[in-house]
Amino acid sequence: MQLLQHTIKKIQNADSRMMEKAREYIDSLSKPPGSLGKLENLAVQLAGITGELFPKIESKAIIVCAADHGVCEEDVTSNPQKVTFLQTLNFPKGLTGVCAIASITNAKIITVDVGVKEDVPLDAGVILKKIKYGTDNMAKGPAMSREEAIQSIEVGIEVATNEIRNGADVLGTGEMGIGNTTPSAAILSVLHACHPNIVTGLGAGVGAGGITHKVEVIQHAIALNKPNRHDAIDILAKVGGLEIGAMAGIVLAAAANRKPVVIDGFISTVAALIAFELEPKVKDYIIPSHASEEPGAKIAAKLLGVEPMLHMNMRLGEGSGAALAFPILDAACSMMKNMATLEESVVLVESKE
Repeated sequence: MQLLQHTIKKIQNADSRMMEKAREYIDSLSKPPGSLGKLENLAVQLAGITGELFPKIESKAIIVCAADHGVCEEDVTSNPQKVTFLQTLNFPKGLTGVCAIASITNAKIITVDVGVKEDVPLDAGVILKKIKYGTDNMAKGPAMSREEAIQSIEVGIEVATNEIRNGADVLGTGEMGIGNTTPSAAILSVLHACHPNIVTGLGAGVGAGGITHKVEVIQHAIALNKPNRHDAIDILAKVGGLEIGAMAGIVLAAAANRKPVVIDGFISTVAALIAFELEPKVKDYIIPSHASEEPGAKIAAKLLGVEPMLHMNMRLGEGSGAALAFPILDAACSMMKNMATLEESVVLVESKE
């Protein structure tokens, strides 16, 4: 708990003066004002985050948090839980979707076992931070204790802080956990105070009972556990997931260290909402990547107050959307560094005449 409290206390708003300076500089570039649209807003945000007019986003890291879910016992997914373990082993080998996409910007993939149901080998290239062997079945009781929920957040803080100390300029959040759209929808249903059917989607594939059964399981879990809407840790503990907590920790650590954090789709956005509930100032540091196909994703983004940059009909997870968005951050930085101002362009033309 001390690490969590210490991290939250460190978080400050982005540098508003530098953001104003960046906006003025962008308006002075040799282009019509606002003509580069969201790229300009992103450059302003990066300037505010880093406190630098010409920010550098060179070293990139996506932290993939892996954990299993006891609620899979309720047949909410068609995929075997074994996939969590197998994919966790594949990330360090560079064989997953996020690895393929991240390779185009030389982004580093860090894999963390927060709660995989099986023992990950010591030599697998995975950071072993297992809190427990998957959450408990939230349809029968709390997914985890309050202490375990806090511990999951602190795992994310610890791993993210270490990557920043090792030179990471930007972080991305990723996850691996069969069944994790179920707790994500449950968390969002509580935070949005809505019926689960509004925020529940197919995920990677629903079980034999379809969406209707998945919604019923979520509704039952919420009614049974009665998570406190005004206590993010209580929500996480009662109907959440270990990897969701860890991703919330990554967001908190990025904000505490004044680093941008690119969130992926539905599950990552729900994790960012947990971080936001704990400290609203984290929003200044969050960069949304893509609009997930999951129905709850749009609601989660609106609740967080962010607008995804990419619309690619993706719903893989893993941090794949974050990896795809990294080149856009590069473009924003290049705009600041390499475009001439209108004044410089005039001088250049006159010098050639």
